[in-house]
Amino acid sequence: MDKPLFVLDSSLPYLEGLVEQVADVRRLPNRDFTPETIRGARALLIRSVVHAGRELLEGSGVEIVATATAGFDHIDADYCAAAGIRWESAPGCNAGGVVQYVLSSLVRWSLERGVSLEGKTIGIVGVGNVGGRLAKRVGALGLRPLLCDPPRAEREGAEGFVSLETIQHDSDIITLHVPLTRSGQYATEGMVDEAFLQGCARRPLLINACRGPVSPSAALLKGLELRQISDLIIDCWEGEPVINKTLLKRSFIATPHIAGWTADGKWRGSQMALEAVCRALDLPLPEGLWDEGVLYTPDAPRIDLSAFPEEERILRAQLHTCDLKATTRTLKSAPEDFEQVRRAYRFPREASAYTVVGAYPEEKPLLEQLGFTHIE
Repeated sequence: MDKPLFVLDSSLPYLEGLVEQVADVRRLPNRDFTPETIRGARALLIRSVVHAGRELLEGSGVEIVATATAGFDHIDADYCAAAGIRWESAPGCNAGGVVQYVLSSLVRWSLERGVSLEGKTIGIVGVGNVGGRLAKRVGALGLRPLLCDPPRAEREGAEGFVSLETIQHDSDIITLHVPLTRSGQYATEGMVDEAFLQGCARRPLLINACRGPVSPSAALLKGLELRQISDLIIDCWEGEPVINKTLLKRSFIATPHIAGWTADGKWRGSQMALEAVCRALDLPLPEGLWDEGVLYTPDAPRIDLSAFPEEERILRAQLHTCDLKATTRTLKSAPEDFEQVRRAYRFPREASAYTVVGAYPEEKPLLEQLGFTHIE
């Protein structure tokens, strides 16, 4: 029996030797996905740069499109439904990476600004895969989370959630983890506008690691000028890859939309996409699927807590996994090279790839809360 043809975005990692077990494979750069180049394919495995809609898919014979990303804005769900084409995303694949980004950025901010995180209130706006996981970890850094997710509160009940007004009034730090929606009762486009910032009572640090248009650049700059917010950590920018240079200069951490990019997250996304395609086409799962052995070992895989000051031991362990200062310097020095800086970013490993040594008994639960699994 002939194998089906899969067309893969050539940037998808960790699939070499797996997909070939179940399919004939055509790998293409994302810019080369056209009706002609996908002809004969039963499945497409893509990332967010490939737009899967009528222009690409009409008349193709594609039965399933699987994206190795949590987001799926690039898939025309309405067209796929009308054409009988199944599609799958990889929800949560990058959640660990975004959480690592936020926690490590907070540590860097705390150490450089001389602001203790202990006892501070962090308002988490959007409590899905990322926000929910973040809420479970921030306590290890001494932070108290407030959770705001109006759609979830409406579906599930208000218990455990607070209003956006409470976030504005009570938060020392506000971090955004909402999808980009442009219409409806809970539209998020432009959510963090001038009126929102005027209502921020504690001059919070603001973090955007979700979508740029949620926090328009002009509003953020005005918020800084009027001292409504104290600092900015920005990974997602309005208008990217052409970003506001003044806002870039004023941001404490500024990165080119890489918050969810870890080796672990890329691996999870690729594995989820391939598994979804195999199940949809009733194919056997490849031998070696979900084998973590393909992931690289960090350059410095051991974290010796005895090397750090007593009051910084947990903070430094977190920062060891991901420090965004170098990437920030690079982007600030060449904002016009946003895409190049993004492509050159080396995916870090997540906390489970490291071994922590010298931990006190009382530190072990905090380290486990941050995702460390090898503690000596």
